[in-house]
Amino acid sequence: MDDHLLDFEIRPGCIRSDGRQAVGRGQRLSRLIAKPARTVSRSGGPGPARRSGSPGRCSRIGRGQDAANALKFRGGAAGYRRVVIKTRMAALKLGSQAAGAHLRYLVRDGVTRDGQPASLYDRDGEGVDGAAFTARGAGDRRQFRFIVAPEDGADLSNMRAFTRDLMGQMERDLGTKLDWVAVDHFNTGHPHSHVVVRGKDEFGKDLIIAQDYLTHGLRHRAQELATLELGLQTEQEIARKREAEITAERFTDIDRGLVADMSAARTIDMRPVAGQAGGDQEATLRQGRLRTLERMDLAEQVSPGVWRLADDIEPTLRGLGERGDIIRAMSRAVSRRGREANPEAFVIDGAGEPSTPKAGRVIDKRLTDELGDRVGLVVDGIDGRVRHVEVDGDTAAEIRIGAVVETGARPASRPADRTIAALAEDGVYRPSDHRQRLLSGEMKLPPGANADDLVEAHARRLEALRRAGVVERWSEDVWSIPRDFAARAEAFEQGRRSQVRLLSAFDLESQIRSDGATWLDRQLVGGGRLEAAPQGFGAEVERALDRRRDALLRQGHATRGVDGDWRAKPDLLATLERQEISRRGEAMAKERNVPFRMPEPGEAVRGKLVDSLQLASGKFAVIEGHMDFALVPWRPVMERYQGQDIAGTVEMGGNISWRLGRSRGLGI
Repeated sequence: MDDHLLDFEIRPGCIRSDGRQAVGRGQRLSRLIAKPARTVSRSGGPGPARRSGSPGRCSRIGRGQDAANALKFRGGAAGYRRVVIKTRMAALKLGSQAAGAHLRYLVRDGVTRDGQPASLYDRDGEGVDGAAFTARGAGDRRQFRFIVAPEDGADLSNMRAFTRDLMGQMERDLGTKLDWVAVDHFNTGHPHSHVVVRGKDEFGKDLIIAQDYLTHGLRHRAQELATLELGLQTEQEIARKREAEITAERFTDIDRGLVADMSAARTIDMRPVAGQAGGDQEATLRQGRLRTLERMDLAEQVSPGVWRLADDIEPTLRGLGERGDIIRAMSRAVSRRGREANPEAFVIDGAGEPSTPKAGRVIDKRLTDELGDRVGLVVDGIDGRVRHVEVDGDTAAEIRIGAVVETGARPASRPADRTIAALAEDGVYRPSDHRQRLLSGEMKLPPGANADDLVEAHARRLEALRRAGVVERWSEDVWSIPRDFAARAEAFEQGRRSQVRLLSAFDLESQIRSDGATWLDRQLVGGGRLEAAPQGFGAEVERALDRRRDALLRQGHATRGVDGDWRAKPDLLATLERQEISRRGEAMAKERNVPFRMPEPGEAVRGKLVDSLQLASGKFAVIEGHMDFALVPWRPVMERYQGQDIAGTVEMGGNISWRLGRSRGLGI
């Protein structure tokens, strides 16, 4: 027995004591004897013992810390195959479609070695159902996403076998089975695998992985597996890869070394050391890279052998790499349409363009960072230019390929912001003063609203702006409003809203045949002249407008004048919208076996918000009452009230003044 176990003193407690009164080293012995060889980890279920590390160091909390520690001490031997591992722990919002959309993008963007569409696989088989995987994780709080990119991935005999081996090793390191799916991508110069892991362990508990394992341990394991199959790199292989970095338009390992070694003045001294016979290989590589950076205006030689690096060298080089990926994706999307890609007509995220909105057709969707939920849309503009814009995953889920969107749109200022700015006296807005003005009739109430609801909605808006640092709250009835409130509130809206607006969820061919009020109809009735290019989407829109005119003539919604001019009947859009809603509502009534009701102006609409659907006339909410259901125009604010009872009154023109329950409004 260990000496420290013999060094104890027994001090008996009281008769019938449960032992908790014992003191001295006997307690220590009891704890040591009772301690099991394996402990229950913080993530639940039996697992390897976890070392807590220094207090507050969350990187040492979770599964895999022991494996990470062992791999740190082992390190990486010279010549090990390099594998890049990118990791993200994605927080999942309840009801969000982003997790499922992420998988769909991964499958669509991936191709096999022979150019065929990719498919998901897991530990046991191929062709895994991504929808079933997403459904299993519907209640998960988090999801782990990995990109596994072996530098020599093209030389691996089987990328799927490599990924399965890596995930099997990860399960052994973490001490639990994992629920995961993966897809391999061979559409870039470096084959890589995307792996998505549910945030639950085999016992259904939250999966918590030590940060050290995510940042270091998994990469070491992947490098060991790649080296086991391909062998250690030769000096010639290492030299060839390093030489390729000299002219690369991205942030390279050579750049990383230069940034790490530069002085406080951002200079690198490349002068040979006294007595040195000749420059070594690394110095030669750095000299070549510095010459390339000089041509890119990212480095300059301030004196013989002394170089200064630009302040923004790393973000600029990373941006160049991302821009190259975007341009290649845009070129592929245009080529698939049978057109020649012209990079001079490409616009990335509106750079250098005025803020004039432009209509266009979505011809491709792609994950921009491949780990997050930001999605890049490639939009074939009506003006002949091709644009790449980023949106969040939930917005992208609403926009299908072929849909017509508007890019460059700037959100209009909110009426609530204008009211707050008008009521702020000496930089102070008081809700009590606002309420008094509404009750006295000095300010007009919107139809169907009451003063308490309206003021409360303004308070909620101010609370959102307070969290963004736009306003300050001094008390419940005193809000500090800055002088530039309108501009800052508008900037806040632009930052949180997408710069893409959905004009029609349906492609041009579907709009031509539709019985609803389409985007094409709005262009015909609006009378404005479209600035359409004579080629690409612009030419297709002009042809679609001619065909839609003929379709409306056949349906009796338009006539030809004596001079041959095409004329739409009055209230064309309202007539088409009611026609489509009536047809779709009657069809749904047969499916649901519940009567459909078309609400009229002045009529109340009350029921549970159960669903939404996209029609050619726009997006509509399904409101289910006690005896029937109705289809009413959708408003974005409705999203938060799914499954709840709401009520409203139909106004002239089809708009509805909504109320939630008896006293709370939907907002403004």
